[in-house]
Amino acid sequence: MLNRMEVKAQTNKDLNLSTVKPYMRKAYVELADSFQQMLNAGENPAALTKVDQYNLNRLLANSSEYSSFQQESNSSWKSKKRIGKGIFPTPGNALEINQKGFYLSVNPAVAIQQSIESDYEESVYFRSFGATGRGLIGKRIGFQFLATANNEMGPLPFREFLAKTNAIPGVKKYEANSNNTGYNYADIRGSITFNASKYINFQFGRDQQFIGNGYRSLMLSNFSAPHLFFKINTRIWKLNYTNLFMELASSPFRNFNRQLDKKYASMHHLSINATKWLTVGVFEGIIFGRSKHYDFSYLQPMIFLRSMEQQNGSPDNANIGADIKINVAKKAQFYAQLMLDEFKKDELVGTREFWWANKQAFQLGVKYVDAFGIPNLDLQAEINQIRPFMYQFRDTAGAYAHALQPLAHPIGGNLREIVGLIRYQPFPKLYLDSRLQYWKQGMDSAGFNFGSDPNEDYSGIGQGGTRPRENGFRLFSGQPAQGLNLSLHVSYELKENLFVEAGGMYRVYDENNKPKVTTSMVSLGIRWNMFRREYDY
Repeated sequence: MLNRMEVKAQTNKDLNLSTVKPYMRKAYVELADSFQQMLNAGENPAALTKVDQYNLNRLLANSSEYSSFQQESNSSWKSKKRIGKGIFPTPGNALEINQKGFYLSVNPAVAIQQSIESDYEESVYFRSFGATGRGLIGKRIGFQFLATANNEMGPLPFREFLAKTNAIPGVKKYEANSNNTGYNYADIRGSITFNASKYINFQFGRDQQFIGNGYRSLMLSNFSAPHLFFKINTRIWKLNYTNLFMELASSPFRNFNRQLDKKYASMHHLSINATKWLTVGVFEGIIFGRSKHYDFSYLQPMIFLRSMEQQNGSPDNANIGADIKINVAKKAQFYAQLMLDEFKKDELVGTREFWWANKQAFQLGVKYVDAFGIPNLDLQAEINQIRPFMYQFRDTAGAYAHALQPLAHPIGGNLREIVGLIRYQPFPKLYLDSRLQYWKQGMDSAGFNFGSDPNEDYSGIGQGGTRPRENGFRLFSGQPAQGLNLSLHVSYELKENLFVEAGGMYRVYDENNKPKVTTSMVSLGIRWNMFRREYDY
């Protein structure tokens, strides 16, 4: 809903400063309020459709603690049959306390997905049971949490990722269940926020982050496991500036009782509304390992981490980047990302062409809303290209990964990927989405590192080294591989935030000198206040 509003409003400065996610609920509910107020006054400058207006109403109903509208004046915000005081008082909350100076909502979090996969006799499933909630104290201190117990045996991409990395995507600690037909793990996330002023927000907790405007992010994605973080967000004038400090893990463990080896990260992102329809961002990040303590020199809030890393003797993995997005005709958005690790202009030409350490990645994409005049039909196309050895470092402590899971693109490096997305909401409670993903990648070959796996170290040539040479690393160097992943999902909202859904996936993976692997899967599921488990890697 917010992505559509950003494109359709085109020049809203607050919506355009939305590169860092998750969104701050307070800021965007206040923004949604302003759109609802215009609709109530008979104005619709963003040309919101009937379905958009339904979604806007539900967004406000499910965030009433920040909304200027009151439940008493909105009949659709209240349950028709209340069980008791505070029990299912609204369609979206099982337990809600909404008093002056204090708000609390708690809800079940349930997801059950059962699948049948071709050429695989065992059960494929995802089961998650727990609770989610949030609260607000005095309009300044907020908190939120999600706590679930999970049992999963995913399809072929899941099993291949586990076999290769000994990690489950999005999970830090896990163990096999008693009959070895799946894996058990807990997913516990939460944070506390403090609105220091109108412009500055502090947040501390454990969760995932995302920096970007596309389906993928080349800077920081929400693919890896939740991590401990401290975030400072400053939004003023035409600027949004984010400081992000994270505690990460060098590896996952199939043992709940063992403490993980720690590594750390410090990241900054600055977004600027250069014009009413053009937003530009700059990014920098440092991944580093220390003996179980944070390097306090990287706690500085200014956006010059690279110079600080050089003063420390350049021991850590430093990256810089930029992003841009352009809203056009209230119908489309063009966006791009660029990431640089090491870049030497002199190495791009001459005898040392395609030097191994010229590591760059870029993304180009476009979103098209209400495509071809069809309300709530949204299309998106994206290309991602990542040079060999991007995200790698000389040791696992500096690798651009958390618990052996990539912090950026989930497939790694030395690749080009094309993604196509179709999203359609023909009626308020019916959601359809389809994804086509094709990628080509150069894999490790003959025991040598060709820069595809962020967890590999890029030590030198020769005895004990991992690289076969210094130069000549074109895109897809190594053993060529290509993959195709096509998925379709249909969801229907039975009641507020309770969905029944069906889906299918078709996947082909072909790596040179290995058998081509083709698999398909159909799924049925139900989820309540929970996200859908994806296997797009």
